[in-house]
Amino acid sequence: MNKNILVALIGLVGFGSVNSYAAKEFLNVSYDPTREFYQEYNKSFGEFWKKRTGQEIEFKQSHGGSGKQARSVIDGLQADVVTLALANDIDEIVSAGLINPNWQKEFLNHSAPYTSTIVFLVRKGNPKNIKDWNDLTKNGVEIITPNPKTGGAPRWIYLSAWGYALKQNGGTDAKARELVKKLYKNVKVLDSGARGSLTTFAERNIGDVLLSWENEALLATQGPDKDKYQIIYPSISILAEPSVAIVDKTVDKDGNRNLAKGYLNYLYSPVGQELAAKYNFRPRNPQVAAKYTAKFPKIKLFTINDVFGGWAKAQKNHFVDGAIYDQISAEK
Repeated sequence: MNKNILVALIGLVGFGSVNSYAAKEFLNVSYDPTREFYQEYNKSFGEFWKKRTGQEIEFKQSHGGSGKQARSVIDGLQADVVTLALANDIDEIVSAGLINPNWQKEFLNHSAPYTSTIVFLVRKGNPKNIKDWNDLTKNGVEIITPNPKTGGAPRWIYLSAWGYALKQNGGTDAKARELVKKLYKNVKVLDSGARGSLTTFAERNIGDVLLSWENEALLATQGPDKDKYQIIYPSISILAEPSVAIVDKTVDKDGNRNLAKGYLNYLYSPVGQELAAKYNFRPRNPQVAAKYTAKFPKIKLFTINDVFGGWAKAQKNHFVDGAIYDQISAEK
């Protein structure tokens, strides 16, 4: 979609008359690695919104493991929008009656404005010679990764490893289960969210490899200690599509629906896409993405639908209580 169409879309869908905006506070409930991105994004959108409507907005942010964040909204946290790590977490909020079931049709790309993938962050020089998913099962490799029961990134990580095993010659579910079981046997620390795992690996200096969002790994290699780490791209990984949605129950109550539409549509604008790229998320806009080919190398990716039949099936088979992840954890 070109720039003019995106701008027109924002103009047509995102705004109403300023008199329709009663509330000045606006809460985005998001997952761990988006903190810095949405701090700058809120400032940019706030300036844009004020210029367009004359209204000043007091933006608030909440961050944590994606699954825990979804549960917080279900339990009463009054989010105007959610920007979570995976579609299934938003579907959980839908099941609680807080979000329209057709939420993925409200915005472009199934309401996933940017993408990411799963990579390995290792110590400089890669002393354990980790190159692909099978290397994570070797004796003596200490892995840092978040808990699939509480975060979105760790579910993408788990499914990336499973999908890798399936796509090898002779790959079967039994072989995938064995690889994933060995991988988690090597996990040294299982944090509740992606940012906590980055802290464990980088600041506490624990582990040989961090299984990470690409954007978190890039963050580590751009900071003051950037010379301590390097990113390893596996032979194949998963196309991670963080999702966004309006929390209908909240905006209908506080009068923020038009504001929420404008806020999420702005993610698709050239400005929003540039900010996503700045904070290491892969932009959807082809023109913006073309500027960042050096930053985001082309890698072989598979989708959740292709390999697992979508998030509903993946969640049921692997992550609900008593499913395969729990079984593997009990067998370790």
